[in-house]
Amino acid sequence: MKRPVQFRTHLSCGAAVVAITLAAGSATAQTAPAQAPAQTPAPGEATEVGDVVVTGTSLRGVAPSGTNVVVVTREEIVATGVSNANDLLARVPQITNQFNTVPVAVGGNGNSTVGPNIRNLGFGSSTLVLFNGERVVGTGITSTGVDPSVFPPQVLQGVEVVPDSGSSVYGSDAVGGVINFITRKRYDGLEVVAKAGLGDGYETREVGLLGGRDWGSGSAVLAYNYASHSNLFGADRDYFTADQVPNGGTEQRTLSCTPGNITIGAVNYRMDTRAPGFSYCDLPKSLDLYPAEERHSFYGAFTQALAPNVDFDVVSFYSDRKIDRIGEGLGGNIAGSGTITAANPYFRPIGAEASQNVSFDYSSITGGQRHATVDMTAFGIIPSLTVRLGDNWQVRGVLNYGRSTTETLSPTVNTAAQAAALVGSTTATALNPYNLAATNPAVLANILNYASYGDTVQDLVSARVVADGVAFTNWAGDVRLAVGAEYRNNGIDTETGEGVIGGAPTFQGKDDRTLRSVFAETFVPLLSDASPIGSADINVSIRHDDYDVIGGTTNTKVGVNWRPSDQLRFRGTWGTSFIAPGLSASSKAADQAIQVVPVSPYRAAGSAPFDILRPTIIIAGSNPDLKPEEGESYTLGADWTPSGSLEGFKASVTYYNIQFTNAISIPNILLGPAFYSNPSYAPYFTLSPTQAQVEAAVAGKRLGGASSIASLYGGPFPPYVLLDLRSQNLGTVNVSGLDFEASYRHDLFGGKGSATLGGTYNLERETRITDNDPFQDRLADSTPEYLLAASLGWSRGPIVTSLMVQHTDGFKVVAVPNQTSVDSFTTVNAFVAYTLPDQGWSKGSQLTLNIDNVFDEDPPYFNSPTGYANGQTLGRVFTLGIRKAF
Repeated sequence: MKRPVQFRTHLSCGAAVVAITLAAGSATAQTAPAQAPAQTPAPGEATEVGDVVVTGTSLRGVAPSGTNVVVVTREEIVATGVSNANDLLARVPQITNQFNTVPVAVGGNGNSTVGPNIRNLGFGSSTLVLFNGERVVGTGITSTGVDPSVFPPQVLQGVEVVPDSGSSVYGSDAVGGVINFITRKRYDGLEVVAKAGLGDGYETREVGLLGGRDWGSGSAVLAYNYASHSNLFGADRDYFTADQVPNGGTEQRTLSCTPGNITIGAVNYRMDTRAPGFSYCDLPKSLDLYPAEERHSFYGAFTQALAPNVDFDVVSFYSDRKIDRIGEGLGGNIAGSGTITAANPYFRPIGAEASQNVSFDYSSITGGQRHATVDMTAFGIIPSLTVRLGDNWQVRGVLNYGRSTTETLSPTVNTAAQAAALVGSTTATALNPYNLAATNPAVLANILNYASYGDTVQDLVSARVVADGVAFTNWAGDVRLAVGAEYRNNGIDTETGEGVIGGAPTFQGKDDRTLRSVFAETFVPLLSDASPIGSADINVSIRHDDYDVIGGTTNTKVGVNWRPSDQLRFRGTWGTSFIAPGLSASSKAADQAIQVVPVSPYRAAGSAPFDILRPTIIIAGSNPDLKPEEGESYTLGADWTPSGSLEGFKASVTYYNIQFTNAISIPNILLGPAFYSNPSYAPYFTLSPTQAQVEAAVAGKRLGGASSIASLYGGPFPPYVLLDLRSQNLGTVNVSGLDFEASYRHDLFGGKGSATLGGTYNLERETRITDNDPFQDRLADSTPEYLLAASLGWSRGPIVTSLMVQHTDGFKVVAVPNQTSVDSFTTVNAFVAYTLPDQGWSKGSQLTLNIDNVFDEDPPYFNSPTGYANGQTLGRVFTLGIRKAF
């Protein structure tokens, strides 16, 4: 990828594609390898005709040459029983960051959405999420990623995952690949779905309505979906714990408890007994492992032939999602600490000391951790007009408008008011940490009526026109050509702050970015089926994107197919790609703030036990110096579909190799001791910073979590570390591996049987933070070598069954105290469907039963503040459903 380049050069590049077209091309559609669990018949008389949406190309009638496409079909979507598109993606091994987990966002003013990440290439949006081939407006406060949960599974016809570069067709964000949600645009009938699920301490509900009318020259579809689930409290799962000593780990519990702790010099006393010792709190037990959620979704589609050669199409969606989380982050939102002096009328000395450092929490006042909330809405409407020109050419114009709102409220402790109350000189102004109920209610209200909050609006406006068709026919078939142009504007308007609940925001920012693009693509058959060595074709695409701020970039992709027989295909691709820095990470719309966390859970090796009581100071927010991320990748693969005695068997394998440079990420403090021992992270932290160092680093930035920097240095526990956790271009990621899949369908016991095995295997994963650093082998630390998904299915008459297995390999860990590896994690999910007799009240009805995590497996142990890693689960959950078609 070269940047910047003169615009006339890009026109010449586009002309090169046309030249390739004029030099050679038959549009033989490639069959994408698909997973193959048991088929689920649609009940009743509802009928559906799906429009073909091709992912990864601007051409009609052909799939992108050389590309491996992972397909999740409508039948597979039904069999999973999920009510959330993120949970659906967690079944796809190539979506590494979500596979075999329960996807859940950070919440608060952090990332309030879950972004799928093919190959898990970085912190940013290295995977492009599409809606029927078009972009979707982003959501979040400090993120601009797409929230896939806006698409309820009931409206999905399928999902196509292209784990290959896509910037030459779509532009930014498609370094790791593309995920395309394809919806049901034509449906004739009415379908009602109702589900209820139950697990240990957890329940879920879903109701969906979908109706449509197909009148031949057009159709209309409307759908509504309601889904909700309860929270899963940390105390309901044994593995969610900070008490790691019984497992051979290190002490991870907090001292901000009820009863609290008193520290005088190097000696700790329990606040209730006033004797030496510790009162520990297992904080995860008081937090949500999985927050409660409620979602309303609406979907509509309309198509109409306006004339024999003119079609109009419009699709739209609206989603309102509310999340309610008990507690926020590993620090909770009721922790208290500070220095109480003899000036406080409630001061109770143990000896002759004139001050004490106290640690406690406000649970006796608040009744436990407080609720943090996220309220997100997203809307999109995409009209298009298609005009056919003769038999082979058409011009399609598409408009796209999207808008999202995200509001967050995370109660916290006003540490400035707390610090002032601990040294208050009268009972009207002082805080009593030994007996909070004896404190003046006005003082408590001043401390607890406080929150961090955010309110962000994001907009997407785009227009795109594409002309494509058969340029001519060569010796091997039809040569196809597509040319087009696109205009896009993304905007973000943000208000954030920390203060009195209901108060004015402390930061307001607004920014937008405009893009103009031109692109071209050709498909050229090189050898026809009549050739003695089989058929072959080549697909070339090129795109130039010109941003008003970051400049221009040109990306190209070449794909090749060779089919020596109708049973065997060899393929390969090469391409470049890029990711423009997100508006929330690089523009004036993002706040630059200093956040003081009252504890330091992530520390260097050899830190003193009391260091956990020392504050962590974090620099967060935008970084205007971010550069675009860039990628170069290639793939080689083969697909085998034998006939004869092996008919029904399919197998495919793909080797992929990606070099990802200027990767945007935040320094990974979650590595704990390994973070501090890595020299490349040295510019991003200062241990035991002096007051002068901190004040110099935070000058001009908003301070949260403390009244002043000076107030942090008045007691026995000054700040432990100053962290710069702003997004950075952190070096290079080199990834290579194998994607593989095999499936077999055959008659079995009077019905139809199926078996599948697929996954991804990491051959190489190495990173370096700067160009001067040596590469580090990530497979030797915290990265599974392989991810597997398998299924067995059987159907006969009205009965459909399937058993699905997901496996995440274990991995080694480095610099984790008392631990050298993390175990593998395997879950088994079962599905049964029974179609009722097609008569009377039961006509068109189907009963379904899903059992997720059949054996109730817990994720593996990890010596960390949460106690687990390498997977996540809600435990065993039974979901009973009914589908009724009219």
